[in-house]
Amino acid sequence: MSQSNNIARRHFFKDCGIGIGKIAAAGLLANGMSSTASGATQEHPLSPKKPHFPPTAKAVIHLFMAGAPSQLELFDEKPTLTKLEGKPLPKSIIGDQRYAFIQPDAAVLGPRFKFAKYGKSGLSLGSPLAPLGAVADDICVIKSVTTDQFNHAPGQLFLNTGFSQPGRPSLGSWALYGLGAETENLPAFVVMNTGAGVSGGTSLWSSGFLPTLYTGVRFRNGSTPILNVGTPEKFSADVQQDTFDLISKLNQQRLGVVGDPEIATRMSSFEMAARLQTSAPELMDFSDESKETIDLYGCDPGKPSFARACLLARRMVQRGVRFINIYHSGWDAHSDVEGSTKEKCGQTAQGSAALIQDLKRTGLLDSTLVIWGGEFGRTPMVETNPALGRKAGRDHHPQAFSMWMAGGGIKGGMSYGATDEFGFHIVDKKVHVHDLQATILHTMGFDHERLTYHHAGRDFRLTDVHGHVVKDLLS
Repeated sequence: MSQSNNIARRHFFKDCGIGIGKIAAAGLLANGMSSTASGATQEHPLSPKKPHFPPTAKAVIHLFMAGAPSQLELFDEKPTLTKLEGKPLPKSIIGDQRYAFIQPDAAVLGPRFKFAKYGKSGLSLGSPLAPLGAVADDICVIKSVTTDQFNHAPGQLFLNTGFSQPGRPSLGSWALYGLGAETENLPAFVVMNTGAGVSGGTSLWSSGFLPTLYTGVRFRNGSTPILNVGTPEKFSADVQQDTFDLISKLNQQRLGVVGDPEIATRMSSFEMAARLQTSAPELMDFSDESKETIDLYGCDPGKPSFARACLLARRMVQRGVRFINIYHSGWDAHSDVEGSTKEKCGQTAQGSAALIQDLKRTGLLDSTLVIWGGEFGRTPMVETNPALGRKAGRDHHPQAFSMWMAGGGIKGGMSYGATDEFGFHIVDKKVHVHDLQATILHTMGFDHERLTYHHAGRDFRLTDVHGHVVKDLLS
């Protein structure tokens, strides 16, 4: 293509009296009017917006147990599996189901732990989750969750974004897009990872096709949660402010020319980085927390842990953070499901229970939704593979698994749904992942069918064309 053609095309938009920046801005404005929850535009994309109806949850803390905990060891007690241990399940139960690491005729593995009942509700929990018994009357255990995915990355993506491949906005991104932010001093959507890496990667908290302004901000585990927000040595406050002013001016000029929303994201990021120089150290300073609170979580404020991340989450909610993801990986118990489950619960059970207790005593639980669970469940059959060094484990099981929720308009002290005597199929009150997502959005004040974003020629939503609000879960 000749240079003259390039120049003519560029100058057409510049000289026609409209300008491509104004065309782009008009398009963004039109999308905003048709897509935002409130039906009204805001000067800043993160300005607070009104939901479709009054919410019961103003903030969400999602405790994601990456790798898939075994519901049969923790929530869904099945005495029949103990009786059948060492024998195959009836063929009529398995049907044509296939698994990655076990044969359909693999022997049954009974539950590895004893169960006990807790609270006035008599909620049944496996012994590794005994600390959670202290909040049994505040949580709702859903024993009938099902998913379409049976591998980790697609399963994690599906639960976080409603789709099994990267490229869709995460639940936290949808929340920011629809509600905006309540705080200017901290990111409104924060992500922490207290284990190893997660299979779904950064796509789990990505904004997908939404502007990157809605992407989750990753906090690191060390004493410096966000890198590069401190002022460099020998760099005075005046020089820093002059630099910010110049960058802002250049970005404003460029935004006026091209109307690219990613420039607005860049500007917002610079502004947030400046504020974080003060707010991040204050957030990480636990000196104002009582010894009673620290002991409740069982954490060392100076050392990264799941419990400390839970305490940080409560502090973030107090400071107006809208959505918090805490990923804790390592639950993939293909071998030694007993030892693996005991280890992971030892790392997370006290912190999870303390978070509910702490939110409740600070008056935040009623307006904060807490979610706990992984991407799918584990099989009632044993996985044993000498070639891979595996024994007494469980394979992936998408048909039925358990999660729990608390606060934010969810009924406490409740067990919802049921599986058959083998823990294989759901027999009562099935809750698909899209139903779960629709219910979460409902607590935040959204009709999941109306919270949409126009992209690639059609309106998209978190639940795609699926999902129903599980009204029985709502208080």
